[in-house]
This record gives sequence, structure tokens and C-alpha cells, in this order.
Amino acid sequence: MYIALEGIDTAGKSTQISKLAEHFPDAIITKEPGGTEIGKEIREIVLNAKIQSKKAEFLLFLADRAEHIKEVIEPNLEKMIISDRSAVSGVAYALIQGEISETAIIHLNRFATNGIYPKKVFLLQLTKEELELRLSQKKLDGIELRGSEYLLKIQDAIIEAARLLQLELVTIDATKNIEDITKEILNNMKDSND
Repeated sequence: MYIALEGIDTAGKSTQISKLAEHFPDAIITKEPGGTEIGKEIREIVLNAKIQSKKAEFLLFLADRAEHIKEVIEPNLEKMIISDRSAVSGVAYALIQGEISETAIIHLNRFATNGIYPKKVFLLQLTKEELELRLSQKKLDGIELRGSEYLLKIQDAIIEAARLLQLELVTIDATKNIEDITKEILNNMKDSND
């Protein structure tokens, strides 16, 4: 089963992935962007905030996604795969850039992924207040420096992206305590296996 955890920066994806790894010790744990050697290089380029063209940024993410699907996801589809982000994030970011049509975004992502998407997507959702509190407590990267309004737009776009990709999205309140969030994810995963 291939699942993805989505959410804006500081939502708690890494924490939940660590918790899930305890429950599924044989799971393939991966991330997008940066889940392959090429992906790590692409991620560095994007996070260093040097790219001027939003289209170039989008195409770099697509290149990462294509490599990730071929190298990590496709060979392991029979196993449990837990991914920190997925095509859903890529589509969400592209939607808010507004430079590429929805149709092109969907088609290009289908091309990059060979139509392979997570069976279930979990969105760890933050309120504006909680997001601003969490951002104030860390050193910000290139994306986070764009501010809380930008990040909240991405959060809304993640919901829209899952709808456009026709994926099952489970929204979870990321302000809950860690154990409760883990329980909610596990219960939703059980529902898929029944």
C-alpha cells in the first residue's frame, strides 16, 4: 500500500512518518522531492531559492517525481510505502503559481508518475495561529520565507490537488497530540485494507 503524508512545513509530517515506521518496520520510507540521489540535488536547487522561473521550478519537481516513481515507488508497489509528500504537493504548488493551466499540470504529472499515485493521502492541517507559532520557532528555508499566507494557500491547494487527481484525502487536525494523530492515520489505513 502506497500512502503519502501531506502538509505544509511544520505540520508534523516527519514526526508522524517516524511513528508509522515503528508500526511498519519493513515499510519503504521515502520523500518527495529528494527521495533519490538525483532528487536530493534537485531539492537543493529549489530550496536555495535561486530559480527565477516558476516553470523551471515546476519542471525540476516533475523530473524529481519521475525519477522517484521509477526508482523507489514502482519496484516496491507490493510493499508498504510511506512517503513524505507526493504528486499532490507538486500539483498544489503548481496551482498557486498560476503560470500553468490545471489541465497541463494534471497531464504532466500523469506523464511523470505513469499514473501511479498514493492509494491514500493524509493531510496534516494547521491553523494560521499554529503555523505562525511553529514558524517563529525555527530557521526558515526558501519556501517558508514566503510567509504564512503563502503556506496556507498551499494547504488549501493540497485539498484541491487531491480532488483534481481523484485521490482519497484524509484531513487530520495537526494541532492534536502526536499519538492521537498517529492513531487516526492507522485507523484510516485499516479501513483501506478491510
